Amino acid sequence: MYIYNVSYDLRKPGKNYSGLTNELKNSPDWWHYLGSTWLIATRETAGQLYNRLAQHLDKNDSVLVIRVSNDYSGWLTQEAWDWINKYFRQAA
Repeated sequence: MYIYNVSYDLRKPGKNYSGLTNELKNSPDWWHYLGSTWLIATRETAGQLYNRLAQHLDKNDSVLVIRVSNDYSGWLTQEAWDWINKYFRQAA
């Protein structure tokens, strides 16, 4: 299992991006705590995950899918850290 950080800027005013949200939630597991940032736990490659999401993006939107290493730090809720620690143990 890999963990990917998916971050995006959605730039088309008035567009319904619920398809993108639903596609992210179709991942094996996910965590969404920050506005346009998701942590996705999956066995997919970054390219496979991006291709799944790309169909829900507009040409002027931006998205970054990047695999997360076990070198992380930040200020989050305990619930967020519990999720992160659970999936990093599985990815090790």
